[in-house]
Order: sequence, then structure tokens, then C-alpha cells
Amino acid sequence: MSALPPFAVVFGPTAAGKTEAISSLYREFDRRGIPIELVSADSMQVYRGMDIGTAKPVPAERERFPHHLIDIRNPNEHFNVGEFVRLAEQAIRAASGRGSIPIVSGGTAFYIRALLAGLPETPPSDPEVREQIEREISALGPASLHEQLAAVDPSSAERIAPNDRYRIARALEVYRCTGRPRSSFDLPVTIRTDLHVVAVGLERERAALYESVNQRVDEMFRLGLRTEVENLVAAGYRPGDPGLRAIGYREFFSGYDETTELRPDEEVVPLIRRNTRHFAKRQITFFRRMNGVRWVAAGDHESLYELVSRVTRC
Repeated sequence: MSALPPFAVVFGPTAAGKTEAISSLYREFDRRGIPIELVSADSMQVYRGMDIGTAKPVPAERERFPHHLIDIRNPNEHFNVGEFVRLAEQAIRAASGRGSIPIVSGGTAFYIRALLAGLPETPPSDPEVREQIEREISALGPASLHEQLAAVDPSSAERIAPNDRYRIARALEVYRCTGRPRSSFDLPVTIRTDLHVVAVGLERERAALYESVNQRVDEMFRLGLRTEVENLVAAGYRPGDPGLRAIGYREFFSGYDETTELRPDEEVVPLIRRNTRHFAKRQITFFRRMNGVRWVAAGDHESLYELVSRVTRC
């Protein structure tokens, strides 16, 4: 017996065309009288007030069919992969119970892999160790702790930015608790055999993807990204908060300290473009390690519908 009812997963890197793909699926299933519900697998769309920089579905789109795991945390609250899996599984069961096809979609590869293949084997957090590391970061700065991480876990340090205090702290916590680098723990890559799922990856030619990234960043500024960041700061949120560490927000600040003076657009725009392109490249590499995924061209909505519709036959 499956741990979950049948569901589909549609994923891809930033700016690959996931929103357009989901809209096409809604139209096709709606034409056949079959409702769908979306479960967001985006680690930053969980945050309220962060709409433009996370490219959330516009209100009109969210009114067409239910969207889950969007706007469920404040930007100063942590949200992790374990919470995502628990809430996503709840949403999948609830949607299926209402007679809808649950479709998980997003670009947070770690979340999607954990849902499909299982959570990593890393140990749970140790509050005392974590508190000690947080004190060290506050006293010495994240860059100093990043150097410590590089000495004991160079693989993790290579993937973590020197000013990303949350991920630095977690990686050091794992090492101090176990004596093993976090990168040594197994990360499942094969879809669980107890799932009835169709997993589809959207692929796009690299040059076109990067151009789409640049265009998206420009559109975000036209839509008022700077004003959105100003409003978040005015509401009391700070650069070190989990939400404001996201690409599209952190570039406005000089670091993760309490300084809230915003950089000018001419500095911020190229930074967001560059960081988003680099992130998209890492997403592609991460997604490609997943086994059991069917890949289609981002604009091939006919093939996408054919694959996703298989969940109705599970």
C-alpha cells in the first residue's frame, strides 16, 4: 500500500517555465472536468510579504485552483526540509481526498528530492551545540566559522556562501555532534518504491534559460521589488532573517548584520542576475542526480500533460 495517494511532481530550475507549465496543465485537466491542486516546493514562497522576489503565482492564478505551502511563515521564521515533507504529504492527502490531482511544483531541489526519495540521514539538531555555534558566529562573524567548516568539511563549505550563517551553523553542528562532515551522510536519490508518482523535469537550453533569468530580474524591478524590500525592512525584518537571505533580497544588503541601508539598483540588479544564474546551474546539477525522472522540454506542454495524466491511472 502506498504511503501517499497518487500525485505528480513538476520541477525545474529558476525561470525554466514552471508557472506556464502548471497553467497549461490546469487548462487541460479543467477541460476534462478534473480539478488539480498545487503544492509549492519553493523554500522562499512560504514567506509572507515576499511576493515579487520569489515569483509567487499572481492572485488571479491562485484563485483558479488551490495553492498550498505559500504564505505560511513570516520572513524571520525558519522553515526546513522536514517541515516541508510533513506539510506537503498532508496537502497531497487532503487534495486527493477532495477528488483533485495533487501536483507538487517548485525549484527547491532538496525539498523535492526529500519528498520523493526520503529525508537525508543527518542527525537532528542539538540545541546546546547549535547555541554555542550561534554565539561563535555572533562573536567572530560567519566568514570565520566558514573557514572552520572548510577545514573539516570542504565539500559542504564549497556549496555554502561565506555569509550564510544558518547553513554554516547547521553543517558545523552536524560535524561537532557526529565527528563526520555533513557531506558524508547519504542523500537518497532514487524515488521511493511505495510512491505512486509521476516526476517530470523541465529542461531548457542553457543560454535561453540564462536570458530568461535576466528578463525575470528586470521584470521584478519593474513590478516594484525595491519597494517590497523597503516594506519588509519597515516591518522590522532584518538581513539576517531566513527570508531575507534569499536570492533577490540579500543582494540589497551589504551583509547579514543589522545594517538595513539598501544598495542602489545599479549594484543590485547585476548581483541578482549573477546569483540567480549560478543558482539555476546548481539546480540543474542537483535535479540531474535524481533517478526515475522523465525530462521534457519546458515548452512541450503536450508531452507534459501526457506524463502527468498518468497519475489518474495509478
